[in-house]
Amino acid sequence: MTQTPVSFSDLRTAAYCPRKCYYQQRLPAEEREPPPEVDSIRALEPRYESLLEAPPGDLDAEPIAVPSVRYRDRLTATRDRLEADGEWDRLRNPRERDVFATGRHCRGIVHKVLADPLEPALLSAGEPPENGVWGSQTVQAVAAAKALAWEHKEPVERAWLEYPASGVIRSIELTTRRKAQYRSALRAVREIDGPPARTSNRSKCDSCEFAAECGVKTRTLRSLLGF
Repeated sequence: MTQTPVSFSDLRTAAYCPRKCYYQQRLPAEEREPPPEVDSIRALEPRYESLLEAPPGDLDAEPIAVPSVRYRDRLTATRDRLEADGEWDRLRNPRERDVFATGRHCRGIVHKVLADPLEPALLSAGEPPENGVWGSQTVQAVAAAKALAWEHKEPVERAWLEYPASGVIRSIELTTRRKAQYRSALRAVREIDGPPARTSNRSKCDSCEFAAECGVKTRTLRSLLGF
């Protein structure tokens, strides 16, 4: 029996917390749409060149995550590094944008499809970790790569994560370990038929919008300050 492909967003959320994915799946479709600020951050990506030339005062009005001078320095360093590697032009001029890709087991929006070689690039509205990319985003990137590979009938060995609000672009290789993380998230989503076990990493609960419904006790500001 053929199963319906799992959305990239469900895979990303399940990789972070399967129980959160359960609560998110129960929301009406309109409540699962990203907030408007996500679109405004993603809209920075086509404007990298103009942002590099903008004075700090103009950058202060943009939805960036770091001070304007630091943002421009970061984006300049990103451009110079990728130009040296011969990747900047590929990322700035993708084959396609905002493609809905459907693979054997997953489906979702690929923000940029790069050519020669075929690779997906995803835009994140959040901030990057100090090194690499977040684990849940790794799973989403692997899913995007697998969906493209399935549609185009050719292997995809690498994916890109862009953080437009931070001026950071990173790539990941589709290693055996990362593919295993993807398969684990896929199983987690497929097996949801009720609330999964609560995560043991309760720090994830502090910012979760489902914490009250889930029944966990989050750390309040007073408790964090020792009151």
